[in-house]
Amino acid sequence: MEFIPVNTPLLDGNEKKYLEECIDTGWISSEGAFVKRFEEGIAAYVGRKYGVAVCNGSVALDLAVEALQLQKGDEVIMPTFTIISCAAALVRRGVKPVLIDADPVTWNMDVSQIEDKITAHTKAIMVVHLYGLPVNMDVVNDIAKRHHLHIIEDGAEAHGLEYKGKKCGGFGTISILSFYPNKHITTGEGGMVLTDDETLKERCVSFRNLCHSKERRFYHEDLGYNFRMSNIQAAVGVAQLERIEEHLEKKRALGQAYQEELNGISKLQLPVSETEYAQNLYWVFGMVLDQGVPFDAIGAMERLADRGVGCRPFFYPMHLQPVFRKMGLFVGESYPIAERLGERGFYVPSGLGVTEEQIQYIAEQIKEILG
Repeated sequence: MEFIPVNTPLLDGNEKKYLEECIDTGWISSEGAFVKRFEEGIAAYVGRKYGVAVCNGSVALDLAVEALQLQKGDEVIMPTFTIISCAAALVRRGVKPVLIDADPVTWNMDVSQIEDKITAHTKAIMVVHLYGLPVNMDVVNDIAKRHHLHIIEDGAEAHGLEYKGKKCGGFGTISILSFYPNKHITTGEGGMVLTDDETLKERCVSFRNLCHSKERRFYHEDLGYNFRMSNIQAAVGVAQLERIEEHLEKKRALGQAYQEELNGISKLQLPVSETEYAQNLYWVFGMVLDQGVPFDAIGAMERLADRGVGCRPFFYPMHLQPVFRKMGLFVGESYPIAERLGERGFYVPSGLGVTEEQIQYIAEQIKEILG
């Protein structure tokens, strides 16, 4: 069998048609009509009043932190087990990330640890929905309300994922999405900030586009950024959004197929298919090697690559990142669940283009490397 990449996107809807429209009309920049159409479409789908499209998910986090006007010395509670973009958006602004460990079952942040980390400097809780399951938002919402904290919701991996019937991206003060090629909706690169607060939306719109004065272009009272999404990106996104339910159905079927093929292997922890508040949407199909397996995730991925299977490791915890250690952050901190997930967790090909035959082959290879 040919090499199976970790992600294969589906671009067989109206993507080409809408791209040709951009080219034929000459509207390829951020001024094109597809940008507004995409913003309104995503906001309506998630259940938000406003969407602000940007060039990728990481800068969406930067923009969210900017819009909330977090200041040097403020603190934001967040998971250590996540992508570095979450912490980087805070550190660049002088905001202190306060870390908590992961839940050993869902792999999301352990919400039972949040309240003990709150101080007089805490301004927000950043939640990150990981690998197909949402964070327990009832607990987070209750804590945020009682302590008057903002919620920054990273729904980069959570397009269409629901928490008790409400779509992720619709919680908290401000939320972000990513449209990287491995997401349920892709624009190649791209992201969006979502909120119901008009003031936050206006700040995002201004800082996304260099903070031009409303009265006079090229006149600036603040230093903004060029975070704009192009019309070409948005055109692809509009086409993708048209097929979101089909994409989600494929993801659920993919996850179920892997569960059936790999269930019962004692040396693997598989993702839970559901919790009391959500069904797993299987953004990717991850797994964690038992401590008794004589190699870690990198070793497993190397063995699978030799058999033509592309894989990717789980996130590596923030408190162990060399760049933050050089900054003197998180000294002496330990989060054992996140450390185990970072060393022994990985995911297999989970893109929308993966076939049933490929899933069966991948499962066979996993069983063989585990003996």
